This record gives sequence, structure tokens and C-alpha cells, in this order.
Amino acid sequence: MEANPRSTGRLPAAFLTPGSSSFIDFLADHSPEMLPGNRKLPEGIVEAPHGTTIVAATFPGGVVLAGDRRATMGNMIAQRDIEKVFPADEYSAVGIAGTAGLAVEMVKLFQLELEHFEKVEGATLSLEGKANRLSTMIRGNLGMAMQGLAVVPLFAGWDEGKEKGRIFSYDVTGGRSEEHGFAATGSGSIFARGSMKKLYRADLTEEQATTLVVQALYDAADDDSATGGPDMARRIFPILTVITEEGFRRLSEAESSGLARSVTERRLEQPDGPRAALL
Repeated sequence: MEANPRSTGRLPAAFLTPGSSSFIDFLADHSPEMLPGNRKLPEGIVEAPHGTTIVAATFPGGVVLAGDRRATMGNMIAQRDIEKVFPADEYSAVGIAGTAGLAVEMVKLFQLELEHFEKVEGATLSLEGKANRLSTMIRGNLGMAMQGLAVVPLFAGWDEGKEKGRIFSYDVTGGRSEEHGFAATGSGSIFARGSMKKLYRADLTEEQATTLVVQALYDAADDDSATGGPDMARRIFPILTVITEEGFRRLSEAESSGLARSVTERRLEQPDGPRAALL
């Protein structure tokens, strides 16, 4: 009689010899109920915290990905210090907008997907390959999105082959688009994009690029109630990350707070922010 793997404490053979380099495919075969898009929703209207504005900008040598810290639930502030930007692996990151719980779960699954591929194949995915994998995950959440629980991230990273930073945006169906120069997603994205459109230059330094995204988040918070600006009293500042050929780096609290304070102090003199030249 064959021993039950659970009674012996051993994993089934299928778990030890996966037939695919995709962890998502493996999970779909063995525990499909664990995929975010397959969760059963409760009856009636579902109220859940939503993350808001994520912005990104490229510069010669890398890319900056940043997010505000506010999560809302209807007209209420659900959380003031939510984390919205996460490393996907050593050379890429994801900023989440949409239903916060599903988005965080999707990011964790995406991190596992990239790590699983690297261990099985012995090589890392290209940046475009990572972007495509994330697109597949978002498409798998379409059922939830149609019920109001959408996840619309921004993906950015360092492309080792092309030796530059790149940005990818998505829609709720998993449609993927590469953004050039800068991008924004979430409820305050219209205002953030307008801000960056006037201030962005292709020759920005890393410091200027981080200042640009803080300015954009400030403008988004100025016009969108769901986006949180720098909170000096509670010491809550935007999450700022930089990805270069050296890898992913999150700016320290001292760096992000110093930059946010500088922008805020300057806004006391110019409430509408820096002026772009007419010609």
C-alpha cells in the first residue's frame, strides 16, 4: 500500500518536479483557489481599501518609482501610511494602485513567480519577460476587476540588455504598454502626469528625477482627495525607490523626508509649483 505523503511528512512528487517554470501555472494546477482572481467574493457590495497614486520617471542610468502613502475606502481615509512600492526582484519594482489587499497579494505572488523561474531555469527573466508575466496575472484578476476590485500597477526596472530604465503600465484586462520618460497610475494620475509633462527632461540626474516625482505627487495630492501629500506632523512621506544597473534601492526616511520638506517649503513661496517655460 502506497504511503500518504501527508502522513509521512513528504511532499508529493509533483511538488518536487514542477513541469513548468511558472509558479502561477503550478499553483493553478495544484491549488487554484489560492490565486487572487479565484477568490470567492461575499454577497452584496464589497468595500475595500484602495491605493491611489503611483508615479515613475526615467533618467540616464535608471528609473525612479514612487508612491504616496494614503489608502481610501469610499470617502474615508482607510490608512495614512500604506506601502505601495515593492521590489519585484533585484532589478525591478512594482507600484500598486487599486484594491490594496488584492494588489499586495498579487505583488507577493509575482515576487515568487520571478524567484521560482530563476531557480528552475537557472537564469533571470528579461525585463520584458517580467512585464509579460505581470500582465498575465492582472488578466487573471479580470473577474474581480469587473466587480469593482481592480488592480492596476506600474512596473519599472533596469533593462540589462538595453542598459536603460524602462516603465510599463497596465489596464484592468492585463493590456501592457511601455511608457517613455514618465508615467502615472491611480486616482491622482491625471494631475501627476500633467505635472511631469511640464517638468520632465530626458537629461535629468537621479536627484532631479526623484525631485520630479515628489513634485508630481504633491500636485496630485493638491487636486485629488484620495492622494496623500507629505504629512509633516506624523512624519509620513512618499516612498521613493531608484533602480539602476546596481539594482533596486529604496531611499531612506531621512532622504525622502528631506526631499519632501524641501518641496513643501518651496511651495510656501510658489503654491502651484515650478513654472515651465512657455517656449
